[in-house]
Amino acid sequence: MEYILTTNNLCKKYKDTKVLTNLNIHLKKGAIYGLIGKNGAGKTTLIRIITGLQEPTTGTYTLYEAKNNTKDILTSRKRIGAIIETPTLISDLTATENLILAFKDVGMPNLDDISDLLKLVKLDNTSFKKVANFSLGMKQRLAIALALANNPDLLILDEPINGLDPEGIIDIRELILKLNQERGLTILISSHYLDELSKIATDYGFLDHGTIIKEISSTELKQKMRHKIELKVSNLQEFVQYFETHHFNYEVINKNTLYLYDIPNLSLFLKELAQHNLFADGIKEQEETLENYYLNLIGGNTNA
Repeated sequence: MEYILTTNNLCKKYKDTKVLTNLNIHLKKGAIYGLIGKNGAGKTTLIRIITGLQEPTTGTYTLYEAKNNTKDILTSRKRIGAIIETPTLISDLTATENLILAFKDVGMPNLDDISDLLKLVKLDNTSFKKVANFSLGMKQRLAIALALANNPDLLILDEPINGLDPEGIIDIRELILKLNQERGLTILISSHYLDELSKIATDYGFLDHGTIIKEISSTELKQKMRHKIELKVSNLQEFVQYFETHHFNYEVINKNTLYLYDIPNLSLFLKELAQHNLFADGIKEQEETLENYYLNLIGGNTNA
């Protein structure tokens, strides 16, 4: 597995306040990594450290094989494009003029690429329209274009769909997928919109109180989030023996709890159990969402 970013017990402290505590993250090349956490969990602080805007108090990180405490990290950071918190746009200029400044700032001489970049973010028809007259969605797409000015390999987006209407959210979603699938960009994205994040992320990191409490791929997560029936039982071994004999898809959670998958008809299933003198003490159907999974995780559910 090729990781382009890893951290080793990363910590950040402001006076007596710990923001990050022994944080370990593993970002795979080519992934869309969804960073999930409440306000104050440390998402933006982590992003600011990775991009060089802040230094960790203790711990280290490695970006494209360069450790943060070596001079090589400066070269690796040039492979990053980022939007952190509120993007800086010059309202009195057009999208093209904003991009010209961005290109010059990163030393990109080929200004002909600007027209392609504007087309990519669906701003090629803005002509002489000044940014002050852009919608919020247009401004956010322009901000992403500015982050792409240095032709990065890693794109970091901090809450890119905050405040957008449904159409704006779809535009950003399609752009992120296009950048990942067609241009091969690795993308780290933090967002409160978990339902939207679930449509694009290939991997997730769940951040709580300054530390990553769980990393999981979207494939693994979908397995955990699929429809299941929770059975509370007092005679676990008898249920397990029956499920094994009849080839049920089940999972033992603890000595009193089982999860059953792929049960199309709960009533018929319970009738079948009763015919074999198997009776559950409690039965609950579950259709989990990413939000529910996250809330269970930070609530201390060790089976998440």
